[in-house]
Amino acid sequence: MNTPHIPKLPLPPPLVGSEVGSFTEFTVTQRMPAIARRVIVENNFSPDINNSLESLAKELPLGYLRPLINDTGADFSVWNKHLELYRGQRWVDVPWFFAETYFYRLILEITNYFRPGTWQGVDPFELQKSQGLEASLDSIIPLCSQVNKWLDDSQLDEQSNPTALVALLHFALWGNRVDLSLWSAFEGDRSRFDIQSQLAHILVDDAYRVSELLINSPRRRIDFVVDNAGFELVCDLCLVDFLLSSGLANQAYLHLKPHPTFVSDAMIKDVHYTIKFLAATSYPKVVSFAHRLQENIASGRLILSDNDFWTSPLAFWEIPDSLKNELANSSLIIVKGDANYRRLLGDRHWNFTTNFADIVCYFPAPVVALRTLKSEVVADLKSEIVEKVAKSDSLWLTNGQWGVVQLVA
Repeated sequence: MNTPHIPKLPLPPPLVGSEVGSFTEFTVTQRMPAIARRVIVENNFSPDINNSLESLAKELPLGYLRPLINDTGADFSVWNKHLELYRGQRWVDVPWFFAETYFYRLILEITNYFRPGTWQGVDPFELQKSQGLEASLDSIIPLCSQVNKWLDDSQLDEQSNPTALVALLHFALWGNRVDLSLWSAFEGDRSRFDIQSQLAHILVDDAYRVSELLINSPRRRIDFVVDNAGFELVCDLCLVDFLLSSGLANQAYLHLKPHPTFVSDAMIKDVHYTIKFLAATSYPKVVSFAHRLQENIASGRLILSDNDFWTSPLAFWEIPDSLKNELANSSLIIVKGDANYRRLLGDRHWNFTTNFADIVCYFPAPVVALRTLKSEVVADLKSEIVEKVAKSDSLWLTNGQWGVVQLVA
């Protein structure tokens, strides 16, 4: 039995693609067709598959939702129930998060991801994920060296822990800026940035409060609702490594996607690939970091898990009881990225000044959102900050240049 704990406040309407001039409209009518066509270019699928992908790209701007009809995925019947709500509707008229999530699920049906045969289990976004990781190696090397230094310092002086944690939280925040569904891995290495220069672009920064909670937590289990593979995943793993190696956490859970979605979202296989890639480099600090992760996975201190809920179109307040009860064991749930943030808020038109805690009051443990803004959904901003930022940057809601670290303790 699923018992939803919805926000305390009345729910505003969801974002939809028919909102003229919105980033939502741009995504459904332009970004999503381009992503479907990129799948054609970057894979060696059959002509029939490629023709179906092209048909999907063409129908998105003005066409109607198509059903799942030739699928053996475990979530097939669940998706058909979700689709009943929107039967006969256009892509641009259904809630945006539903449209996006279903779009990626439909790509898997078209490419025979779940069906026994040549294409079973083939990640249509594999090339972008691997190239994104490889392109960020020059940024990974100094980051791993810094983590090793922080671990050495923490053994000598525990007072260094808050400084390291705040910095690692900021790296985990800004690592999101290389999200491959928004930026191409071929457009340069967007993981190279000066963390200090980004501090002025954090609109809400609860990082120090989060570090205090982590240091003072009695249970010491940390859960990560993971977002992207590539450099962002490495940043997350650096935070995990520091928490486990310093003794600030006894166990860490990574909650990953059960199948490919949103181009760069991380799966269990992407974590293993990333660690293997790092372990094979010629840089000792990077190799030792990878080996620590391997040892923690082997010992059960680092748990990699997935669940169909993470690829569903549901708001986070609709989380199944079984998963919610599991998360109740956590000292802190770290929710990563823009899409997960949208789910925290139900992808709805909240007033930007609405209290974040009044919306995200349904989690069974403390939760912190680390998110760079890539959609027109945000809460808990001061009105004067909204006014100031909007004047200085007209695209502040969607260009990935602004971020939040928001804690509900």
